[in-house]
Amino acid sequence: MSGETSDELSPPRLCLADDTLFDEHLSPSGHPERPQRLSAAREGVEACSAAAGAERLAPRDATLDELVRVHTPAYLEQLQQISGKSGYLDADTFYTPRSLDAARRASGAALALTDALLDGRADYGFGLLRPPGHHARPGNGMGFCLLNHAAVAARHALARGAKRVVILDWDVHHGNGTEEIFDASPEVLYISLHQSPQYPGTGAATDTGSREGWGYTVNVPLAAGADNDVYVAAFERLLLPVIEQFAPDFTLVSAGYDAHRRDPLGGMELDADGYAWMTRRLLDTVRRGPGHRVAFLLEGGYDLTGVRESVQHTLGALFHAPPPIEPGAKLSSRHEHELAAALRCQREYWRF
Repeated sequence: MSGETSDELSPPRLCLADDTLFDEHLSPSGHPERPQRLSAAREGVEACSAAAGAERLAPRDATLDELVRVHTPAYLEQLQQISGKSGYLDADTFYTPRSLDAARRASGAALALTDALLDGRADYGFGLLRPPGHHARPGNGMGFCLLNHAAVAARHALARGAKRVVILDWDVHHGNGTEEIFDASPEVLYISLHQSPQYPGTGAATDTGSREGWGYTVNVPLAAGADNDVYVAAFERLLLPVIEQFAPDFTLVSAGYDAHRRDPLGGMELDADGYAWMTRRLLDTVRRGPGHRVAFLLEGGYDLTGVRESVQHTLGALFHAPPPIEPGAKLSSRHEHELAAALRCQREYWRF
């Protein structure tokens, strides 16, 4: 074999989900969740030469039956009442005449990716979705989110026969909606690294699930200033050991890029190399389990350069191992304390 890697022997297959309807979720002047974010993400795809042969999926709209798996009928009816109108669900979460259409298509795009991966048409998928989804709770939208695309995709994967689904959320904000939806589920492992304190104020390390779902929620709240070294430590010490023991047969990444050092809404110090490293280490870990089907769903990320570079590096890491991140200075005492606290909360459920 002369040192050839498995990727060189059998290049991974990638599928992409996108739709021009996502651009019609028009934003009020000055709002950070704007269509240009998606243009930047598309530029990141185009800049990744390894992704040139990706299959382009034609997303459909998620059906009411698929959405009611995660959202209440009353909330879905509320959304139907605002279809074609403009306004706000809360102080942050706007809607315009095509917003509900875009959100249903975005959930449908997550479903299309899930089907393509479960059908064996691709190994990895990336969804360029708008509006984002991980703050959407069962009974209300918030945090720029109307529908929870990752949750819809996870429920669909389970309905199609997946036994263990992991949702890794590296958005700078805690995905409170996703956590709430799967709080009591042992079939879905929800993991979040997020800045704390930060919107929406949830995601304490002590929040580890409820009832049958005890131990299947893993929160790693981190103070502002966490850089590549801190994220590497969180992955190696905590997240990857948990994922390996859980052995998922389907993996979703809530891929927010607002932990990038350029982002105006976050206070973290990640860069595009950090996202590439996290991507590759995740792949290395889930390959040891029963499958390596991984779908990335775009969440936050509000600096256009940061989004473009991070998407490019994430996709590149699917095909080629990025350069290793050389250890930098010793982690701050605060970040060491936060990682230790998260580990203590999880030792009851996992081996470290």
